[in-house]
Amino acid sequence: MLALVLAGCGSSDSTVSKTPDDRPPVTAPASAPVPAPTPTGPAPVTPVPDPCAVNLAAPEITRAVSELPKDPRSNQPWSPEPLAGNYNECAPLSVVIVKANTNADNANTRAVMFHLGKFIPTGVPDTYGFNDIDQAMSTGDTIALKFTGGVAGLDSVVRFRWNGNGVELIGNTG
Repeated sequence: MLALVLAGCGSSDSTVSKTPDDRPPVTAPASAPVPAPTPTGPAPVTPVPDPCAVNLAAPEITRAVSELPKDPRSNQPWSPEPLAGNYNECAPLSVVIVKANTNADNANTRAVMFHLGKFIPTGVPDTYGFNDIDQAMSTGDTIALKFTGGVAGLDSVVRFRWNGNGVELIGNTG
C-alpha cells in the first residue's frame, strides 16, 4: 500500500507548478547595513600594579629623602634615586639606600627605612655607609644591610628588625 501512495505522487502531478500565481513577487525591503559583530570575549584587562611589589620609583621615597638632614660629610642633600632597595607598601620593614647628591668618588650613603610604606623619620639606628641589601638574609620584618668593599674586600652585614613598635638592631655578621 505504501508503494501505491508513493507512486501516485510524481513530480508531474505537483499543483504548485500547474497553478498560476497572480500575486506580484515579494521582494525584501531595503535594510540598513548590518553592524559588525561585537567581540563576545572578556574585555582586555589593564594590569593593576601590585602595591606589595618592590617599587623603587614610589613617590614616598622622594618625599622621605627630601626630609632627611643633609649628609654630614659633604653637607649636600641626598639623591632621591635609590642605589638599592626593597621598598613596598605592605612590608613591616623595607628600605632604600641613597647617596649624597655630590660628584665625589666615594659619596656617603645611608639607608632610609619604611614601615608599611611610610617613612620612619626617628628612632632608627645609624644607617650610614651601607651600599646594598643582603636579600637572602632579609624577610618581611627584617632587613640585612650590607657594606661591600671594606677591609680586604670583605662584606659586612647588619640586620635590623621591625619589633612591632620600631626598628632595632639585631645582629652583625662579617
